[in-house]
Amino acid sequence: MLQRIQSIWLLIAIFGAVFLYSVSTDLDVEMKAPIMLISCAVLVILGGLSLFGFKNRKRQIALNKLSIILNVLLLGLLSYWLLKLSGGINFPEKGIEPLFPVISIICLQIANIYIRRDERIVKSVDRLR
Repeated sequence: MLQRIQSIWLLIAIFGAVFLYSVSTDLDVEMKAPIMLISCAVLVILGGLSLFGFKNRKRQIALNKLSIILNVLLLGLLSYWLLKLSGGINFPEKGIEPLFPVISIICLQIANIYIRRDERIVKSVDRLR
């Protein structure tokens, strides 16, 4: 059921993790790129499991919540890196890396709303049988 609206939101969240890794390859040595690689890979795997696990909506919601938690931790790590970056506030090289986890969090939350809506529809149809 990849034609559902929550699948589109999940795809956007997965692309957010992919874009985050591709943009963050130029991070400073202090950022430790393996941390970024591992966290982005876990986010892509969780998103893929959630995307293709459409028959089990409760597990899909749990995977999305886990992805949200990981995105929040990643956002905190990126914000710490951004604040620790030298150059002051007018330094033009400060990147957009923290924007991708925010977009992913919003998309995952919207996907959870639509998944819960589907769950309510299925429960209401089961009551009629």
